[in-house]
Amino acid sequence: MHVTVEEQSSVKKTLHIEIPEDQITKEIDNAYAELKKRAKIKGFRPGKVPRGMLERYYGKDVHADVASRLIQESFVEAVRENDLKIIGTPKIDPPELKAKAPYKYSAAIEIRPDIEDIDFKGLDLKKTLYTIGDEEVDTQLKLLQKNMAQHEKIEEDRPLTDGDLALIDYEGFKDGNPFPDLQKTENYLIRVGKGQILKDFDDKIIGMKSGEQKDITVTFPEDYFNKDLANLEIIFTVSLNEIRKEILPDLDDELAKKMGNYETLEDLKTAIGQNLDREYKKRAEQEINEQVFEALLEKTDFEVPESMVEYELNGIVKDAENYFSHHNVQMEEAGISRDKLSEQYRDLAVKQVKRHLILDKIIHQEDLTLSDEDKDAGFQEMSASMGQSAEQIKRYYEQNQEQLEYFKQALLEKQAISLIIENGTIEEVEPEKSKLSEETDEKTE
Repeated sequence: MHVTVEEQSSVKKTLHIEIPEDQITKEIDNAYAELKKRAKIKGFRPGKVPRGMLERYYGKDVHADVASRLIQESFVEAVRENDLKIIGTPKIDPPELKAKAPYKYSAAIEIRPDIEDIDFKGLDLKKTLYTIGDEEVDTQLKLLQKNMAQHEKIEEDRPLTDGDLALIDYEGFKDGNPFPDLQKTENYLIRVGKGQILKDFDDKIIGMKSGEQKDITVTFPEDYFNKDLANLEIIFTVSLNEIRKEILPDLDDELAKKMGNYETLEDLKTAIGQNLDREYKKRAEQEINEQVFEALLEKTDFEVPESMVEYELNGIVKDAENYFSHHNVQMEEAGISRDKLSEQYRDLAVKQVKRHLILDKIIHQEDLTLSDEDKDAGFQEMSASMGQSAEQIKRYYEQNQEQLEYFKQALLEKQAISLIIENGTIEEVEPEKSKLSEETDEKTE
């Protein structure tokens, strides 16, 4: 067998593999010998069918089977001989195998990038010191209060105003025809003024009364998230079914009891404060991790295999689809497609793959390993967040080896991040007040 490796890039190669004629002849002869033992052709006893007859009846199938087996065997051997660490699935377009001729085929493959040792020590990092104030606890309380609110139909014969809840039917038209991304939607609840469809849409339905139908014309902005609607003038047919108002429950002990195992409003406030504290600690950790990755990305330069990007992107898009499904959002109605999500998240997928490759390099560079105690601690951490016992989680992973490998890799990556941070310089800083106040305002709107 003869193999040549054609370099397409640092991570893309094409293997040109040639299997000699004598091996082809031998494999074909063996295949016909096996076929002869079991072939059943009218007029011939088992094992007595002439080779020519077998070739006539089964020639194409025999050659296809031989080619498939030879490709599998020769590809594995070629990869091993050239010490290639391939990822993903090779792309092979197998040619037809012919007798009395060598068999040549090509396989396009991707390999992991060869990353040089990374100098990760001495990074300048900033840790934000978040503190929890009464204002933030009150903000969370108001959010809970809004979540528990009741919606009540307004019986009064009055026009729709800013801030009202409106139950509407709508359909969008372009040039007199229904527009696919704005198909007929019934009993859609919006808060007027929030711009759930478009701020201009809200402005133009103000003044309508229950039972009224009207056509309004709106123009979507150039930077609208749905590119198919950007800069388009659309005529909406809108029917106002009901005007509703929001009835907020009192902030008292009774509300606290409805929220779970709380006896008083003070108990609920304490729990909110503890939850905020956990969130802020996690946020500060994520911010430092982001600084670490940004710094390391600047220090390293390597090509990312497309198959790894596609795998990561598929996971991100699937998570997004699950999010929409969980929140009862029809992607088509929102003008979102899988292709659009893939386009939107592709850069993120590339970045994520680079992060995994950088951390994997540091794991091997520093010979990081996991002890049984490390794994048990990981099971305990998952137990706290999933509401299952650590023993149940451990049993699951022991029965799913592929998932166990992902779990162990995630623990090693956390270990690598901790090592990088330990070897960095951390400056403690106060949070940007303007940023925090903006977030607080957004939550309470």
